[in-house]
Amino acid sequence: MLMRTDPFRELDRLAQQLTGPGTWSRPSAMPMDAYREGDTYVVSFDLPGVSTEAIDIDVERNMLTVKAERRPTSKRDDVQMDLSERPLGVFSRQLVLADTLDTEHIEADYEAGVLTLRIPIAERAKPRKVAVGDGSRRQIPG
Repeated sequence: MLMRTDPFRELDRLAQQLTGPGTWSRPSAMPMDAYREGDTYVVSFDLPGVSTEAIDIDVERNMLTVKAERRPTSKRDDVQMDLSERPLGVFSRQLVLADTLDTEHIEADYEAGVLTLRIPIAERAKPRKVAVGDGSRRQIPG
């Protein structure tokens, strides 16, 4: 038997039971981190216990949608659950991506329960030098 001493966990568990697991029409939120690493924008999502087959990533214009489903583990008839705190159901997150990101070349990796998306910064958005002329250019009347 397990014993807990954190009273707030019990409140979290109760809130999860009242709202129920996420569904495809009403998914639960998933925690994430987002940061820039050189010429790449990186977004990481915590999805422990989710199989790669249960992860769906869509990009439409500049809207990125990540959905994942954590399914219950198969239980035998002779197993009695004493405690179940890990949330099940559907999790989703939508991000509006800036026009400066190259959504055609997004890379996705899933390791140790963390989904990591790497989105390159578009070439047009990278800093560049502009050459200054010496004034000898003439405009041709047209």
